[in-house]
Amino acid sequence: MMRLIIKDLHFSYSLESPIFHGINLEISNQSTALIGQNGAGKTTLVKLLKGLLTPSSGEILINGINTKEQTAAKLAKTIGLVFQNPNDQIFKNRVMDEVMFGPLNIGQTVKEAKQNATEALEMVGLSEHAERNPYDLSLSQRKLVTIASVLAMRTDIIIFDEPTMGQDHDGKEKLKRIIRHLINEGKLVLCILHDMDFVAEVFERTIIFNQGKILLDGDTRTVFSNEEILNIAYLEQPYITQLGKQLGFTETFLNEDELIAQCKARYNNISIESLFHL
Repeated sequence: MMRLIIKDLHFSYSLESPIFHGINLEISNQSTALIGQNGAGKTTLVKLLKGLLTPSSGEILINGINTKEQTAAKLAKTIGLVFQNPNDQIFKNRVMDEVMFGPLNIGQTVKEAKQNATEALEMVGLSEHAERNPYDLSLSQRKLVTIASVLAMRTDIIIFDEPTMGQDHDGKEKLKRIIRHLINEGKLVLCILHDMDFVAEVFERTIIFNQGKILLDGDTRTVFSNEEILNIAYLEQPYITQLGKQLGFTETFLNEDELIAQCKARYNNISIESLFHL
């Protein structure tokens, strides 16, 4: 089981503007969403985890190994990161070459890299585009190419930065299946998100960041129940949670199935459609 421990983490880009002031956090094999407004510190934390930045003080331990003792190249074998903007990640002229690059870079053989890349492309639904130039694909498809690139590396920790960006309903459903598959495989999945509905439906644990501090850390239902903390962080509850509240329920719903079940229990023979006209 992967275990990520952050101890008294301090970091600043300059002495005048510190970002973190003693963050303490422990994450194991649980799907975890990092939420908060831009500038809250989420992306900076991810760069520290990847070894792209070095803590001013404190420690980041991955299964007991201090990231300060590892190069970013060595950490790449353990932590895979899907960038927010796929155009910042893609640089090959063929989808298959792009997806194979990461696996080859961390020491997989050509045969292993080809097999893992093929499986990853199948998982994201892009097998038929393996020979195409990534920039001939749509933005949502390019995002899926970068996801496949990281999946093919078979790292134990996978971090997604805004994976729902540019995705339609079908794309989001595909992402849900991928994340759940990774969790079932025992991977540690972290995700930076502004899509509260996606967070509510997919993630077991949610951490709210605000101005370099952790405002709230808990199971997702508990976090979205705390409107006071959400307001402080300038975040909204998921739409389904808001709808349940408008219908007079006190429960915090995380998906439409939960709301429909409670509506049926409360209103018995009234159709769901008619509720919106009560």
